[in-house]
Amino acid sequence: MSEKRKFKKRFCKYCEAKIDFIDYKDLHQLKHSLSERFKIMPRRLTGNCKRHQDVVTIAIKRARQTALIPYIVDRKNVVENPFEVIR
Repeated sequence: MSEKRKFKKRFCKYCEAKIDFIDYKDLHQLKHSLSERFKIMPRRLTGNCKRHQDVVTIAIKRARQTALIPYIVDRKNVVENPFEVIR
């Protein structure tokens, strides 16, 4: 017999809001897909669909290239809220 799911199925928030394009300059949208160490969070945690996860990944990589988001966070100088430093 199959067991019932013990977790709530996640839905893509970009599909629900009908967002087609994610801008790399919009850090407010991108910060939901980043961990506290600025790593890209996987689909199983964010609930994004494959299409939107690919778009978010490209936007984060572009934001890193333009120095809007750091590539790595220093382990010695851990910041409590890293997005406050970005502003």
